[in-house]
Amino acid sequence: MSARQSGRPTLEQVAARAGVGRGTVSRVINGSPRVSEQTRTAVARAVAELGYVPNQAARALAGSRTDAIALVIPEAEARLFAEPYFLDLIRGVSAELAEADKQLLLTLVRSEQERQRFEQYLAAQRVDGVLLASVHGDDPLPDRIRELGLPVVMNGRRTEAEPVPYVDSDNIGAGRAAVAHLVGRGRNRIATVTGPLDMYVARARLGGYRAGLTEAGLPPDEGLVAAGDFTEEGGRSAMRELLDRRPDLDAVFAASDVMAAGARSVLREAGRRVPEDVALVGVDDSPVARLMDPPLTSVRQPIEEMGRTMARMLLQAVAGTPDDPRRVLPTELVVRGSC
Repeated sequence: MSARQSGRPTLEQVAARAGVGRGTVSRVINGSPRVSEQTRTAVARAVAELGYVPNQAARALAGSRTDAIALVIPEAEARLFAEPYFLDLIRGVSAELAEADKQLLLTLVRSEQERQRFEQYLAAQRVDGVLLASVHGDDPLPDRIRELGLPVVMNGRRTEAEPVPYVDSDNIGAGRAAVAHLVGRGRNRIATVTGPLDMYVARARLGGYRAGLTEAGLPPDEGLVAAGDFTEEGGRSAMRELLDRRPDLDAVFAASDVMAAGARSVLREAGRRVPEDVALVGVDDSPVARLMDPPLTSVRQPIEEMGRTMARMLLQAVAGTPDDPRRVLPTELVVRGSC
């Protein structure tokens, strides 16, 4: 019985007929340049012999595109719309794609079921490439997307040795700059509220904080480190923990402006004045920083530009002319009234 008679052929059957892996078939069907001409010919022959998804595969093999790019954010709606970071990132991505006349598909992946459903959507060749934001260290989605043969670029990275193309900011430098500024203001019991430590961005900012202490000749003190989760409530909880442990602290470096806002509310409840009693520094230089009382000193990262750079890198990969797969953009300390 032929493949046509036994039902719709699968990607695995095409791979077996061509003598290659499933991911290789996906790359060929998706028009990836990272495939030899011999392999491309073998896969095309298998597709033709089996009649594999003739409407989608024939168009892809002929070089057509969907002109759609997916931006995937594995967070709940509440966090997406509450944090200025994501809105600025989306603005940058959207602007760059609009200039290239590409459609943006914004997708939230909040569960394993949604991740699997999204992978099935990608396997149907409905987008030309994927942008990923807020990726945690154990997230398999970046590697899975590459296995499907789709170009992918991440906002941030999972590890120092990240194999997937990414655009990041100098998070270690952000932590060092914050501590150096606080030390320059005469503070020497400097605490930090970290992000979730399964994310490289949080570990990098913590590493910068520790490096800044060492450079200033201040001894490390794990009692001055509390974990947050990049939310305002996480900042509140961590600040309460720090005050319970070390009520003598005189400065706080929060790994995001949103967490700094949470920390500020707890300091106020505890009767601590900012900056007189406790100096405060955040990261992002978001509208949150400018609207706080007093306005928040913050390390600016070029979020909108990161979004634009991600989109440009992905479009180059889709076009078969990939550029440098690793970009780290500089950060800058913006001094305001909180320190």
